[in-house]
Amino acid sequence: METRYDNPLIRQRLEKSQAMREAGQNPYPNDFKPEHTAGIVKKECGSLTGEELQALEKTYSLAGRIMAVRSFGKAAFVQLADRTGQQQVFVQKAALGEEGFEAFKKYDIGDYIGVVGKPFITRTGELTVEVKTLKFLSKSLRPLPEKWHGLTDKETRYRQRYVDLIVTPEVGETFRMRSKIVAFIRNFFHQKDFLEVETPMMQPIPGGATARPFVTHHNALDMTLYLRIAPELYLKRLIVGGLERVFEINRNFRNEGLSHQHNPEFTMLEFYLAYATYEDLMDLTECLFVNMAKELKGSHEIVYQEKAIDFSPGWDRLSMAQAIEKYGEMSAAETEDEAKLRAYAKKLHIEGGEKMAWGKLLAEVFEAVAEPHLIQPTFITQYPVEVSPLSRRNEKDPRFTDRFELYMAGREIANGFSELNDPVDQMERFMAQSGERDKGDDEAHWVDEDYVRALEYGMPPTAGEGIGIDRVVMLFTDSASIRDVIFFPHMRPEA
Repeated sequence: METRYDNPLIRQRLEKSQAMREAGQNPYPNDFKPEHTAGIVKKECGSLTGEELQALEKTYSLAGRIMAVRSFGKAAFVQLADRTGQQQVFVQKAALGEEGFEAFKKYDIGDYIGVVGKPFITRTGELTVEVKTLKFLSKSLRPLPEKWHGLTDKETRYRQRYVDLIVTPEVGETFRMRSKIVAFIRNFFHQKDFLEVETPMMQPIPGGATARPFVTHHNALDMTLYLRIAPELYLKRLIVGGLERVFEINRNFRNEGLSHQHNPEFTMLEFYLAYATYEDLMDLTECLFVNMAKELKGSHEIVYQEKAIDFSPGWDRLSMAQAIEKYGEMSAAETEDEAKLRAYAKKLHIEGGEKMAWGKLLAEVFEAVAEPHLIQPTFITQYPVEVSPLSRRNEKDPRFTDRFELYMAGREIANGFSELNDPVDQMERFMAQSGERDKGDDEAHWVDEDYVRALEYGMPPTAGEGIGIDRVVMLFTDSASIRDVIFFPHMRPEA
C-alpha cells in the first residue's frame, strides 16, 4: 500500500483527508441531497436579467465536482460539474464565516461539494450562484490531469474511462447519443408490435454466426458452456413457439482479434418477423435509419470521418456480383466462371483462394474489391449458400440465398435474410458445416439437434436481421474506433 501513495500530490491529499477525520469531519459523508442541476439553473435563469434574478425569490441546491477555482483572497469563483454540465458558483468568506472559508481553501480540484445559493449575473455577464451554505461531500485523492490531451496514449483514456468522462465533455455526449440510439430502436420496434425478449447468454452449443466462442464450465451441471456469439437460434425457437415478432438488444461475445471495428464483447439488435421476406426487412431497416437520423440528428444527412452519408429514402440495392462489377475488374457474368474468379482472386492475393468453394470465393472477392467503396447506405443481396448456412435458398437460383447485408461507410452494419425453415435442408447444412469444422475451420457452425427439432414442429415463413449497435453509434457520433463508443473496451493487461 505504501508504493500506491508515493506520488507527493496524492500523499498530500491523503493527509488532508486524515486531518478532516481527526477534526471529526467525515471526508465521505452521505447527507446532502441536491434538488437542482446545472442544467436547471441555466434553463430557468439563463435568459433573466440581473434585476430579474435579484427579485427572484428562489434558492438553488446543487452538488458536483470542483473543476476549477479562481481565488481572490476572501472570495473565489468555482466551476462545479454535474451530469448536466458546469455551473459557476461564488464562494466568499462573508457567507461561510472564518472557519468555513478556511476549510474551503483546503479543498482540491476533483473534490465534491454541495452548495445552496441564489443566482446572479457577474460583471462579465456570467450566470453564477452565490453560495450561502456549503457542504463537503467527497475527497479526491488523485489529481485530475490539467488537460486531457496531455495524456497522449489513447489506451490510457480507454483504461481510465472515468477520468476521460470527467475532463472531456464530448466523450459524455458520445455515450448520451448511444443511450438515445438504443432508446429509439427499442421504441421503434415496440410501436411495430414486436415483443422484447431475453435469451441465454451461456449456451451448450454456440450458434447463429460463424465465430470462435469463449468457453466456460458450469460446476453444478459439470458441463461445458459457451458465451453466445449470437442469439439467433433461440429467437427463432420463439418464432416456432408462436411469438411471431420478437427482438433482443443483446450482448454477444466472440473470441477474436481486436481492431477499430471489433471488440470481443459487443452489442447487437436482432429481430425476427413471421410472414416476412428479406425484402420486407430491407424496407423496415431503411425506415428505421431514416427516422433515427431525422429524430436524433435533425437531418437525413450525417458526416462520418469527413464523408457525408445521406440516409434519404431510396437506398441502392446491388447483388454481390453486381457490386464486384461496379467496383472491380470483372463483370457480374464473369463471376460465375469459376476459373476466371479464381484467377482474379489470385491477382487480389486472397489467401487460400485456390481451395475455397466458389460461393465463399465470391464473397472474399466482394469484400476485397467492393466493400471499401460502399460509403452510402447500400444493400448487398444474393449471398452464396456456402456463406449463408441459416438462410433460405433462392427459389430461382438455389446457389444463392435470400439474404442481404447493409453497408455504410465501407463496413457492414446489418445482416438479414429470409430464414431457412426446412428442417431437412437445415440439418444438411449443419452437417456440411460440421465437415468444415473437421477440416480445421474453428468458426464453422456446430450441429444443433434441438434447433432442428424445433424446426420439425414447424416455423412459419420468417425473416430476421442483426444490426451492430456499436457500429451505428460510431456512425452517429463520428467515432473512428469502436473503443470510442464502448465505456470499457477490452484491453491488454497493463505493463
